[in-house]
Amino acid sequence: MDPTRRHLLKAAGLFVATRAFASDPQGASMQSSSVKPRHVLCFLGKNEGLLQPPKAVATTIADFDFEIDRAHSQGKPDPNMARSFGVCWDRVYPKAWSATDEAAVANHKAVLYVRSPPIDQQKSAAYSAAALLIVDEMLEAGAIAAKGESAGVAHGLARWRSLADQARKGSRTSQGLKMTPAVTKACRLAFAKRPLAGDRYYETVGYHLVGLPEVYVATSRGSDRDAVKLMDELADAMAERGIDATLRDRKLTLSHEQDYAEGDLKFNPYGVVRIDA
Repeated sequence: MDPTRRHLLKAAGLFVATRAFASDPQGASMQSSSVKPRHVLCFLGKNEGLLQPPKAVATTIADFDFEIDRAHSQGKPDPNMARSFGVCWDRVYPKAWSATDEAAVANHKAVLYVRSPPIDQQKSAAYSAAALLIVDEMLEAGAIAAKGESAGVAHGLARWRSLADQARKGSRTSQGLKMTPAVTKACRLAFAKRPLAGDRYYETVGYHLVGLPEVYVATSRGSDRDAVKLMDELADAMAERGIDATLRDRKLTLSHEQDYAEGDLKFNPYGVVRIDA
């Protein structure tokens, strides 16, 4: 890892293993479950070298208290990956992946999993920024595909790199370098999946990875694209103004009823906001 880049991350408070936030704009008191989310990152490689990341990348993983999951990583292809990536590609952002990305998945020769520790709500954005940095460095080191398992979302290489760049640029403010709503947004776009169509709602999954409740929008309100705009608008507001204030101003309520069990990576301990017709 570049020393200058490491210095910038320290200044931004992204070394979450040793630094805590000075404040919690999102409202950690919203958590009603003892479950703490965690990132599970999946990487594909051209050969077994993927299983031994370069020293600089391994240092980054350790600095953020992430760890390589040796039990599930393997130096051979996983025949389920083509189907798994197929259902996980982000279909909201235009050209979020390419035929080259699909070919890389189909022809991979090794699989590596990296996971975070359980994450406190007030540190969610910082850990997601760390996860995005790890993705960026793994791709730079030769990984050919990446997927966020905690919400089931995948992007092509160019999109992953773009999101990592957005997070880095978003940490720069007139007061210096720090976590900002722009960083939270880049991380949310990287690791959350939306819209998932249910019987009554279009749903998000993965907002817990940036410390926010999920947003469900009634299908009767409009198209899936309309739902995405509303999901993103509400998430941006909650990240910037806080969960309590945003829901109060918009006369919305928080529910803890959801379809995911507490043992599921997709379970959101911060609840669900439902926007009805």
